[in-house]
Order: sequence, then C-alpha cells, then structure tokens
Amino acid sequence: MARRVFFSFYYENDAWRANQVKNSWVTQDREAAGFFNASLEEEAKTKGEAAIKKLIDDALKGASVTAVLIGSDTANRKYVLYELEKSYAEGKGILGIRIHSLKNQKGETSTAGTNPLDKVSGASKPLSSIFRTYEWVADDGRTNLGAWIEDAAKRAGR
Repeated sequence: MARRVFFSFYYENDAWRANQVKNSWVTQDREAAGFFNASLEEEAKTKGEAAIKKLIDDALKGASVTAVLIGSDTANRKYVLYELEKSYAEGKGILGIRIHSLKNQKGETSTAGTNPLDKVSGASKPLSSIFRTYEWVADDGRTNLGAWIEDAAKRAGR
C-alpha cells in the first residue's frame, strides 16, 4: 500500500538535496515506490506565522508519515520542529533521513547537523528514541525509502 508522505526540510539550504530524495520514486510507479509525495514547499516569507502554520496543517492532512530530511541546519528551523510536533500529535509515523552526503547544485556535500528528532519530545522522550533516522547515501535510500516509510507508519500504529 502506498503511503502519503509529508517531507519536512530546510528549504533555503537543502532544497536541491531534498528534491533528490523526493523525486527518487520517479523511475518507479508510485505503488512500487511505496509512497506519494504530499510535501509542502516553504511559503514566501511575507506570510505571517499563523498563515504558515495553517499551510503546514493543511499539507499534513492525509499524510500518514512525515519524513524530515536532515541537513546541517535543519534542527534549528522552527517550522521543521513545528511539523514534527504536529505530526507526532496527529499520530503520524515519523522518520529522519540525513541528506548532508548528497551533493547540492554546486556538487558540494555538507556537514551532518543535529537530529531534530532529538529536539522534539513525544511521550516524555525524544522522538529519536521512538522513530528511526537513516543516512540517505550510506543506507541506500533510493532502494530502501519505501521500507523506511512503511516502518515509520507501523511504529505509529498505522
């Protein structure tokens, strides 16, 4: 069964890397890939906080899993943390995917950042103790993303 996935990431720093992950299913039919892309790109900075949170809330509707794509500064982004808090509160599966080893448009990799799953709590413990985090390159994300998504959904009871 294909899952609807919300992709959370730091747009300014990691859009190029995130698109490599989000588009990894293009060579497969959606059922074989194991997910549909239900992500929201970061909205223009002219919108107020309430409007941005509403956009995030609306984008999360229908998603069964939130995949946070972790770059060097992702854990410091308040809307990424909000997306994780909201996802956990709604009982969604969550997984972290480290993308710092992917090359950006300039052919550069980045440094590993703090895992935002360590900064958000669920059931009085960090989300990182409930849900898994993977390395896109080292753990062969192109092959394993569908299984990771399914595991996250099952950990949330979905």
